[in-house]
Formats: sequence, C-alpha cells, structure tokens
Amino acid sequence: MSLSSSFEEIIQRRRSNRKFDKNIEVPDDVIKRSLERSILSPNSSNMQLWEFQWIKDPALKEKFTALCLDQNAAKTAKQLVVFVTRKDLWKQRAAWNYTKIKEGISGEPNTAQKRGLDYYGKLMPLAYRSDIVGLFALIRRLICFFMGLQKPFMRFGGDADQRVTVHKSCALAAQTFMLSIAAEGFESCPMEGFDAVRVKKALQLPAGAEINMIIAVGKGTDAGVWGPRFRVPYNEVVVER
Repeated sequence: MSLSSSFEEIIQRRRSNRKFDKNIEVPDDVIKRSLERSILSPNSSNMQLWEFQWIKDPALKEKFTALCLDQNAAKTAKQLVVFVTRKDLWKQRAAWNYTKIKEGISGEPNTAQKRGLDYYGKLMPLAYRSDIVGLFALIRRLICFFMGLQKPFMRFGGDADQRVTVHKSCALAAQTFMLSIAAEGFESCPMEGFDAVRVKKALQLPAGAEINMIIAVGKGTDAGVWGPRFRVPYNEVVVER
C-alpha cells in the first residue's frame, strides 16, 4: 500500500512554530520515538558522527532560553533537543562499523565483506585523520587531484570538507526528527540563533563537537506561525535536464 498520501499530510503539517501552548505537555515517549527514528536517518558512510542532547533537566532547559537568545520558541518549548556533530568520534565509529562487519563473517570473508573491512580499516582513517601541520589534509588533496585527472573522483581534502559532511548528516537526522514530531501531532522549530560557545559549555561538550541546530518542540499555536508558507516556484529551483 502506498504511503504517499500519509507522507504528504506530514509534510504539509510540518511548519516551524515559534510559540507553543503552555498548557499542553509533550510526552517523553514522543521525543524518544522521534529520536529513535532520527538514528535511522541516512548519513555519510554510516559513520553516524552525531549526538542528540535531549534537555530534560528543568534548570538546564530554563538556562537554554537565554542561550537561544530569548526566542519565543525556546521560552515556550516543552521539549528541547540539541543536534550535535561529533567529527571527533570518527575513530570509535569506524571501529564500530569494522567490528559489525567482522561479526557477520563466518569463515572466509566474501568480496563485499573484504571491501567493507578495507573501507573502515583503511579509507575512513585516511579520510578523517588530521594533524597539527595539515599533512594528512595535503595528502588527501594530492590524492584527489591526481586521481581526479584520470576519472571522476570525490574531492575530500581538509577540515572544512569533513565539517560539511558531518553537518549534512546531522541535518538529515534533524529533519527526520521534525517530520516525526509532526507525525506525532506536535510542532517543532529548528533554531540557529544561539550562542554556540555557551551551549557547548553548558553541555560540557569536547572541543571537537559542534552544534548543528537546536530544536524546540511543543503543541503549536496560531500565534506561533508567522503567516502563509511561501516557497520559490518549482521552476525556479528545479532544473530538469
């Protein structure tokens, strides 16, 4: 059975709502299910270089109002989730994937399993390893340059490329979360207006972690929707070739 009409309903329902009903709570089960669905989101190389900080402590949640620059969405939110990129965990996540593949091998590994072991044992360290002087970034750029002369090749060089990759993956998880919240009958608001330095400090995150976005959740109000949803026309953003 096609789920197209159900998905269309969820997509149309999801709106950024900036003021939530103070009298309606969002059950923890709704957030938990939505985070479980977020974990299933597509991500680069299945590295899952993300972390979802669910703010449940009332005192910390109140502190986040100021950290989110006193936005109404933060003030009135019943639940808050901070989506964090964890590029610094690449070794652990590569090792986890490597172990998962090893656990599935019975006897001699097949071609796909050998490829997977090489991918996480050799390619991921090459892609994510860094050093103070930038030697590994230079090596990656040189590989990309010379390989790119011969055939199409992914250009993946320094820290900026790594950051873009993990932020894209984390944003996909955040979108899954917001669609799930809409499916559960509640509203959300993704916030980019926050003090990232103080948010990291409040969550005691390591230097290698970065804040992707903070999502407020609650039962939306009419006042929380600023007006009709406007989008640039299809033919201005879709190029059919």
